[in-house]
Amino acid sequence: MRQNGGVKILLVEDDRSIAASVVDGLMAEGFAVEHAATGGAALLAGGYDMVLLDLGLPDMDGRELFRQLRARATVPIIMLTARAEEFDRVLGLELGADDYVTKPFSFRELVARIRAVARRTIETPTGQQIDDPGAPQRFGELSLDRRTRRVYLGAEEVALTAKEFDLLAYLATDVGAVRTRTEILESVWDAHWYGPTKTVDAHVASLRKKLGNHEWIQAVRGVGFRLEPPE
Repeated sequence: MRQNGGVKILLVEDDRSIAASVVDGLMAEGFAVEHAATGGAALLAGGYDMVLLDLGLPDMDGRELFRQLRARATVPIIMLTARAEEFDRVLGLELGADDYVTKPFSFRELVARIRAVARRTIETPTGQQIDDPGAPQRFGELSLDRRTRRVYLGAEEVALTAKEFDLLAYLATDVGAVRTRTEILESVWDAHWYGPTKTVDAHVASLRKKLGNHEWIQAVRGVGFRLEPPE
């Protein structure tokens, strides 16, 4: 993984005491941090590699801000919220969050989660993807480049969210092999995830739509999914 100082984090948090503590701690860990106290300020920010997003903001709904940030860039987003109910966590992950941390949280846990997400999603300075460097992978008309995190169907680029790309890349590590929903959640979302698996189905449905053919990702009833070029 590249040095922490190469990762710029946008912290969106309206509680200034919490924000000051998190900013000071992350900077001490070597991260670059920009703080936005409102959704409006967050939308004006730029040049960041990751977002820590508090859902409880004074000027706009955090979920709407999430959607707008996600539409602008595919950088990973970790949600920070006092909402610990299972429904809120599932909703956050289904929106496409890369992780979900409930308040109060330990600073060590937050840093560990930031680093885990960065290992999965942020490129090294040399341009190689952290976990799976190498040349673009091609199967049928589909081309997947982990170095640049781009996907093409023929000559046309397919716009994917960070989580959609991670899901597709995971299935592509063994084309044709069946991956269970639990395996997908543990590898693409959270190794300690024990909740409902329906978020996988939601992301698979979105990927199928963007790839233009549901047969790219085939469901194996009662087991999981596999990636396979359509006939």
